[in-house]
Amino acid sequence: MPTVKKPMTTSKPFSAAEIAAARKAASTEPPLNSQKVDWSQGTVTSGGGVASTLAGLRRTRGPNKRPAKEQVAIRLDPDVVGALRASGPGWQTRVNSALKEWLASQPVKRKARPPGAV
Repeated sequence: MPTVKKPMTTSKPFSAAEIAAARKAASTEPPLNSQKVDWSQGTVTSGGGVASTLAGLRRTRGPNKRPAKEQVAIRLDPDVVGALRASGPGWQTRVNSALKEWLASQPVKRKARPPGAV
């Protein structure tokens, strides 16, 4: 069973004198929340503050913005797929456009429904 290596520390631990000096310095400084803040350079956000502004920036495309495409699997000859892929990025979009053009040029054919079908 492999043993877990202990992490190597690059700095030496603080001495008792260094810790005492840091505590003394910290006790003489005022807390951060009691300091005066200059708000002259502040920015006012609309619509509920920073959280809503950030949420607005992170918005993604909602449902039904565009008709969703349906994923299908078709079997094509290797030379056809090779030629399409060799045409570069966007080859699937070009295939989709070519199929749309072909469908537009074809007469509408409806399958006969069996009796009793809804």
